Formats: sequence, C-alpha cells, structure tokens
Amino acid sequence: MRRAASTSMHNLQELVNPGPGGTMLDRIAQLEAEEARGTSVDQSERVVIVCNSLPLKMRHDPEGSEERGHSWHFEMDPDSIYAQTSVGILEKTSAEKVLWIGGLGSEVELFEQDAVAEDLRDRFSCVPVFLGAELKDKHYKGFCKGFLWPLMHYVLPMSPQSAGRYNKVNWQGYLAANKRFADKVVEHLSPDYDFVWVHDYHLMLLPTFLRKRYNTVRCGYFLHCPFPSSEIFKTFPNRDLVLRGLLNADVVGFHTFDYARHFLSCT
Repeated sequence: MRRAASTSMHNLQELVNPGPGGTMLDRIAQLEAEEARGTSVDQSERVVIVCNSLPLKMRHDPEGSEERGHSWHFEMDPDSIYAQTSVGILEKTSAEKVLWIGGLGSEVELFEQDAVAEDLRDRFSCVPVFLGAELKDKHYKGFCKGFLWPLMHYVLPMSPQSAGRYNKVNWQGYLAANKRFADKVVEHLSPDYDFVWVHDYHLMLLPTFLRKRYNTVRCGYFLHCPFPSSEIFKTFPNRDLVLRGLLNADVVGFHTFDYARHFLSCT
C-alpha cells in the first residue's frame, strides 16, 4: 500500500512538472499507455460450452504419472456431440476459441485434481468440474436419470412404490451440482467477450446462477431431449425454478417446434 501511494505521488509530481521538452498532456498519454500494457486482456470472442460430461475419453494410466503429474490418460472423443459443435462454432461464427466446462466419467482423487485440471486446460481447452462421488450420484443417477429423464419422456410413477418418484434429497443434489458448475464457469468467464452455451437437462438451473452473478452475461441453452406438455410438467414440484432457469437464458433451443410450444405453454 505504501509503495502504491508513493508511486501515485511520483506520477502526480511528474504531471505537475513534466520536465524539459515535455507537456502535461504528453505525460498523461505515456501513463495511459503504460497502464494499458500492464492490464492487457484477451479480447477475442470465445464460446464456453457447459455440459454434464466433457468430450473426453479417460482411462487409468499410472505409468504416465511422472510425465503428466497424474495417473490418467485423456484423449478427445470424436463421437461426442459437444466436441462436434466446435467445428461449426469456429467456422460459422465470429468466435475464435472454444472452452469446454463439464464433468469427467471417472472419479479423480483429490490430490490429483489440480494436476488433471491444468493438463486438460492446456491440452484440450477443457475445464473439469469435480463434484465428488456422493453429489454426482444424487445429481446424475438420483435426479437426472431417476426423475427428470422419465418426466421429460412422459414416464410418470404409477404408485408410491414405483421408481422415478420425486425425492427432495436428490433435488438438493441437483441444485448443489448446478451451483458448483456455475462457480466454475464464473471462475473462467470473461463476461464482456464470452458467450456461454449450456447443454441439456442436467443444468437447467445454471442460467439463473450465472445471471445473478453477471446480469449482462450472454447465455444460450439447448435441450437435447423432449420437453413435455404442461399437463405432465406441472407434476414437477420445482417446475417454477426450472422454468425460471431456462428463461434466464437469452436463447433457448429445442429439437422440434412442438417441444418449444410445450415450453411456452408452461411459462
């Protein structure tokens, strides 16, 4: 703090008395140029793709741990729809870069997570979100696959003993996982230059969390499954929060016009 104050006082003195052969305006221009060089940011447009699973294949490979700093082997998955979208983004839009943020298929031990995150960012432009086994199970198996996927496909529980009934604990896991994803997006987001593209029913609350942090964030959402009719969707106890999540995106995409119409009838 003392050094910063001393530097500011020195600059002020130079402005008042710029010395021989210089004017105050010349010195102001010089200081502005020095400040711009010291705080340069990447102003290229970038699309941040947020998905439940990164477009990567991974397998345990302890033999390569010395070289990589962790015991996992990664490679891009050419069959992943999230990887395929980058081709159209880079060729058909003004975006110059793509960054993927998402989960991994296997659990990574805590002591390896930093090394894995750095490796994936440097080699694949991927940022992993580590949920942990318990939260991942509640979010994905418990709520997404156990309740939300059947609901979206018109499969409702037939009795209190049927699978696929609403579970408040799993809903809390879904909420916590979406918040964890949002924290990771915010950590890497440049709101003035990035466009965030959220994918599928695993992350329907994410636009709300992003909008609360950055009101002007550019955010799109695409649903990769049917959106049910209002008669089915109204059986979902937390439907208002999910609808608000989608409405906090600037653009919402669906597979068909019917799915879009169902969404509009719910709102």
